[in-house]
Amino acid sequence: MTVFLVGAGPGDPGLLTVRAAELVARAEVVVHDRLVDPSVVGIAPASAQRIDVGKRPGAPVDQEEINALLVRFGRLADPVVRLKGGDPFVFGRGGEEAEALTAAGVAYEVVPGVTSAIALPSSIGVPVTHRGLATSFTVVTGHSTPEGSGVDWEALARAGGTIVVLMGVAHRARIAGDLIAGGRISTTPVVAIERGATAAQRVVRTTLGELATTPLEPPATIVIGEVAGLSLSPRAPSS
Repeated sequence: MTVFLVGAGPGDPGLLTVRAAELVARAEVVVHDRLVDPSVVGIAPASAQRIDVGKRPGAPVDQEEINALLVRFGRLADPVVRLKGGDPFVFGRGGEEAEALTAAGVAYEVVPGVTSAIALPSSIGVPVTHRGLATSFTVVTGHSTPEGSGVDWEALARAGGTIVVLMGVAHRARIAGDLIAGGRISTTPVVAIERGATAAQRVVRTTLGELATTPLEPPATIVIGEVAGLSLSPRAPSS
């Protein structure tokens, strides 16, 4: 018996990997996050048990409960598919689930997914690296805890390169302020992709200085840096 920690990609079911689709199609149990597209969960057999453990603003699901759930079903069903948005090891707490399964002696396998940190900017023509503009990029969580996010934003500002912020909408004012304090100029281009790779996707372009007052709704991937000013999406050839 095996629990598969599966990345469901950034939103568009067409970006699901072949391996992921094969596993969901024969799953006995699917434990899925809130942002996984329903059509991906729908690939599972009609007989499969589907369990929504998605964390919602104001209604968190305790990670220990999810870990215990995976251990329990991992001993009863085969296969168990834990479907997580993007990649399971990119801010998906997949590592914690893997540790819990290991401690319980339950076999597991990680199936990588396409992370929104790279896929969503690419889909709108924004490369996270580009010669002459950015030779590096940093993916960072904007989520804050009572102890703080643990991110040294001023140090990131000084490091240069592209900054891709996930889960940062609620704290964008503080993030922008810290980056400017660290040396990033206020006119630095910023692009945010709301509900990326879905029919409801919205792209918002602004600057670092105006990010705090720019209306945004989660979930959104925020790209900060000179590359955010690019738009390399293909255009139809002229007649």
